[in-house]
Amino acid sequence: MLERLNGLLAQADIVITETQKTQLIKLVELLHKWNKAYNLTSVREPDAMLVKHILDSLVVSPHLRGERFIDVGTGPGLPGLPLAIINPDKQFVLLDSLGKRISFIRQVTQELGLTNVTPVLSRVEAYQPEQGFDGVLSRAFASLEDMLTWCHHLPSEEGSFLALKGQYPEQELAQLPANIRLVASHPLVVPELEGERHLLEFKTI
Repeated sequence: MLERLNGLLAQADIVITETQKTQLIKLVELLHKWNKAYNLTSVREPDAMLVKHILDSLVVSPHLRGERFIDVGTGPGLPGLPLAIINPDKQFVLLDSLGKRISFIRQVTQELGLTNVTPVLSRVEAYQPEQGFDGVLSRAFASLEDMLTWCHHLPSEEGSFLALKGQYPEQELAQLPANIRLVASHPLVVPELEGERHLLEFKTI
């Protein structure tokens, strides 16, 4: 799997340490193992997980500005866990309302020795952080409107919302809350992944 990961990283122009590569492979192995019992993702094969989960998360890394991030509706820790692995200098809160997902994330952080991940079992609207985040990440929210409405209290004054989407969501953007503006749209290139990927960055006006 290391050779496969090296090839994908080279295609994506991502440079990480050997330790980080080992951690990413271990993450895939754990996800594959837990998935059989807990059905954490519809992606079944480790090879597909490398592309659809690991690389799809890692390509967000160059757009992370700041030190504190929250991954809302993280599921089995995506994109939060891969991003935490390759950004040990940044702190990540991984929030989900389903216990089995948070249990998995706790197991991963323990086995990989990740000290920059805080798993939180909560609904997003009920979670009240002591301080705002530099970036509020979301990969699997149903709509931009829902994400921006439910997560309005999470960014710091200078913080951003970072939404991972497939195709550029023209229709959703037309329905944005009045106090939100789109500040950047970054097309993402994920090696061997079919379809478009975009990272949209929003700020509160």
